[in-house]
Amino acid sequence: MSLFYFMTQQAFNFDALTPDFMWYALESIGIRAESGFLALNSYENRVYQFTDEERQRYVVKFYRPERWSEAQIQEEHDFTLELIESEIPVAPPVKLNGQTLHYYQGYLFALFESVGGRQFEVDNLEQLEGVGRFLGRIHKVGSRAPFEHRPTVGLDEYLYQPRKLLESSQFIPMHLENAFFNDLDLLIKSLENQWNNSTNIIRLHGDCHPGNILWRDGPMFVDLDDSRNGPAIQDLWMLLNGERADKIMQLDIILEAYQEFNDFNVNELKLIEPLRGLRMVHYMAWLAKRWQDPAFPIAFPWFNDPKYWESQVLAIKEQISALEEPPLSLMPQW
Repeated sequence: MSLFYFMTQQAFNFDALTPDFMWYALESIGIRAESGFLALNSYENRVYQFTDEERQRYVVKFYRPERWSEAQIQEEHDFTLELIESEIPVAPPVKLNGQTLHYYQGYLFALFESVGGRQFEVDNLEQLEGVGRFLGRIHKVGSRAPFEHRPTVGLDEYLYQPRKLLESSQFIPMHLENAFFNDLDLLIKSLENQWNNSTNIIRLHGDCHPGNILWRDGPMFVDLDDSRNGPAIQDLWMLLNGERADKIMQLDIILEAYQEFNDFNVNELKLIEPLRGLRMVHYMAWLAKRWQDPAFPIAFPWFNDPKYWESQVLAIKEQISALEEPPLSLMPQW
């Protein structure tokens, strides 16, 4: 049987998560839900908002089995609580009876207080400055010690494993296979040449895109589910958008605020396009790996369309070209 078969068998059926099941799971930790369960935007796990009998709003997250071990999830929780102790605005798990991670009939789950806020505005330079300031503080805490159980951003997880999965997946249309994998291998070769394993590795948010930042009086960082070890720039590059000049201006604003609280190694700017390439390949494989989860064909119907794979051939070529360009650099200080 193919590698794709074995890997997709890990796709877990969440059908058991009926309202009654979730109610009993919460009751097992002393929480009585009084409202219905409102599904929130999450595909890897299942996340619901509800109100308890005290009219307190909570969010409950049921983790996808076989994705993270208990030790890996606990490291995420402990890191989040460490950030809270440093007065950094993140959404922490609720500790009940000394525990933040709970188990009920085959599911690991956690409870969070529901936090509100507006969507972070990527083109709002004042907000961007605030995000940069708190990322500096997050990384200051993250640099105290690396994760022991969570993975480190690297070529195996983001390139080699995804390449094998895509080759076995049968998603790529036959008439595009040669072009797709030839270009993918060129991209991988280019990424291998530019990847730097000597970069300082710290604990990261890991998936710090604008959708995981809310704005109130300042930024609120949510969803540390992809937290892992890696270079600091991993938490910065996804905040950059627009033309090259726009990205340089945004980067300058972020780093000026960031360095009020933490040093930044400017050599890591060379990793922006390599990290973008890694994320591109990893994302395609993630969708293929999760396709047996009924939520994925509904949410991403274009993934199984030949036009998508035609666009990916072009996107890979464009990323190879981007890797050949000079890396972003900070504006000169006068």
